[in-house]
Amino acid sequence: MNNNTLSRVGIILYALVIAFFGVSHFLNGASFTSVVPSFIPGGIFWVYLTGVALIAAAISFLTGKQTRIAGILLAVFLLLVVFTVHLPSVLNAPDAQAARFPLTNLIKDTALAAAALIIAGRGR
Repeated sequence: MNNNTLSRVGIILYALVIAFFGVSHFLNGASFTSVVPSFIPGGIFWVYLTGVALIAAAISFLTGKQTRIAGILLAVFLLLVVFTVHLPSVLNAPDAQAARFPLTNLIKDTALAAAALIIAGRGR
């Protein structure tokens, strides 16, 4: 398999994961509302809007259209989540055990943001 094929398979797998997260925003909207930072009004609106944005990014990656802007916007969104949701949860955890889950999400979303930037760097 050549490098372009490997890269395309990776992008497809990544897009499917991002689409899964987008769909889960709609299927589990109420539970996602609890993690929207309190200083951001509109709760469920943001959950659904980000669900749409995740699905749109996945479609962009699958079709190869507008992948540069989709990758950049996805990375910005994921890093905003890292700094407004996951990092405060890690820092405010009462002990190391309680910090494990938010730390895992912080690392996961940072890695997903990095992958989005790699796709953006290859995109048009």
